[in-house]
Amino acid sequence: MLVTGREILEDAHKNGYAVGAFNINNMEIIQAIIEAAEATKSPVILQASQGGLKYAGIDYIAALAKVAAHKAKVPVAVHLDHGTDFDQVIKCIRYGFSSVMVDGSKHPIEENIALTKLVVDIAHSVDVSVEGELGKIGGTEDHIVVDEREATFTDPDEAVRFVEETGVDSLAIAVGTAHGVYKGEPKLDFDRIKIIKEKTNIPLVLHGSSGVPYASLEKAVSLGINKINIDTDIRAAFAQAVKDFLRENPDNIDPRKILGPARDSMKQVVMEKMKVFGSVGRA
Repeated sequence: MLVTGREILEDAHKNGYAVGAFNINNMEIIQAIIEAAEATKSPVILQASQGGLKYAGIDYIAALAKVAAHKAKVPVAVHLDHGTDFDQVIKCIRYGFSSVMVDGSKHPIEENIALTKLVVDIAHSVDVSVEGELGKIGGTEDHIVVDEREATFTDPDEAVRFVEETGVDSLAIAVGTAHGVYKGEPKLDFDRIKIIKEKTNIPLVLHGSSGVPYASLEKAVSLGINKINIDTDIRAAFAQAVKDFLRENPDNIDPRKILGPARDSMKQVVMEKMKVFGSVGRA
């Protein structure tokens, strides 16, 4: 069932759980995520970064994701992750994405609000939901690079203004996570999550969640996080499974046999995340 991000996240917001948003780059990743969602009866978000769209092509990614969503026995949203380019955001809407993220966090708040509101007005007119971002999340994800010194936590009062003036359906906040592989254990600002949730009363999004201890994720969910982004952990599972298979079968050249174990490994990772997020049985 292809649905908007709003439909999925409103229920998570109302009932106190989080939905996994998993980055997609090829068919096997999409299949692994959908199989995990159906096995656990979890709603799920398939999201593509601008880098992923550049790699596979927006037409391929959109077609694969929409076919998977329409065939799925659980609610599925197809989402653009970190849309920093306005034209790319609009293109995704035209290609049938049911949800988009407009990331204006690199701009001063006035410019971020203006850009986000413009996207909200356009997207809502065709029943597409919108995620905004306030604060700068550190680390590297595809083309998004934010130095640790430039990363800034989301200000709760600015969050209220941002939500009121843009009309976003969900808000990505910077509270101590980062994109990519962590060098140490991330320390989340739980008090900030709680305050922002109380002040804005909308679904909150946690980016850079691969590698965050499960106890921290569970606490973040209990305080108001409703969408949790996972990419690096899926990539790691994919790469390790391919390495293991080729080490044991060095002469095998069948892509199906090479990628099949990787798909199974990613499925297990996604299922584990869904249990931690509390989305199991919510479909």
